[in-house]
Amino acid sequence: MTTRLVLETIQTPIGAMLLVADADGFLRAADFVGCEDRLDRLLGRRLGKGTFALAPGAVPAAITNAMRDYFAGEIAALERVPVRTDGTPFQQTVWQALRAIPPGLPLAYGGLATQLGRPQSARAVGHANGANPFCVVIPCHRLVGADGALTGYSGGTDRKRWLLEHEARHASGR
Repeated sequence: MTTRLVLETIQTPIGAMLLVADADGFLRAADFVGCEDRLDRLLGRRLGKGTFALAPGAVPAAITNAMRDYFAGEIAALERVPVRTDGTPFQQTVWQALRAIPPGLPLAYGGLATQLGRPQSARAVGHANGANPFCVVIPCHRLVGADGALTGYSGGTDRKRWLLEHEARHASGR
C-alpha cells in the first residue's frame, strides 16, 4: 500500500522550505529547498522505500500558519504543529527532548545526553538528531558542539545561526 503525501513549498526569511503532510493532517517531514535528497532518504527510512508518493499540493493550513507565525516571531507556534514521527524509540525520545529545549538557550549534544540519563551517549544523540526529518519544527538547530560551535545542521551553519538568533530575540521572557 502506498502512503500518499502532499508536498508544499513555503517561503521563509532563510529560504524556501518544503513541508510534507499526510492525509490525516500530520507533518511527516520538513526541510529546506536544496535538501530534497535528504528529505526523500529520511522518509524512505521511516516509511519504507517505494511505499510513499509525494504530490504537490497544500498541507493543512494549521501547519503553514504555525510555520509563518514562528518565522514572524511567535516561537511557541512550533508546538502547534502536529507531527507523526515514526522514528525508533530512542529517536523519538531525542526528538521529544529537542522540543523541550528552551528557545534561545542552545544545548550541547552531551548536555542533552545527560538530561536523558545517558551521559555517555552524546554521539547517539547526534545520530538521532541527524535523522530528524522535521527541520525547524523539531528544533535540532538548538543542539551545538561541546564548545558552543554551530555544528551538524542540514540547512547549513548560516541558517542555524539565524534560527538561534531569531529564537533568542523572540523567546518569551527575554
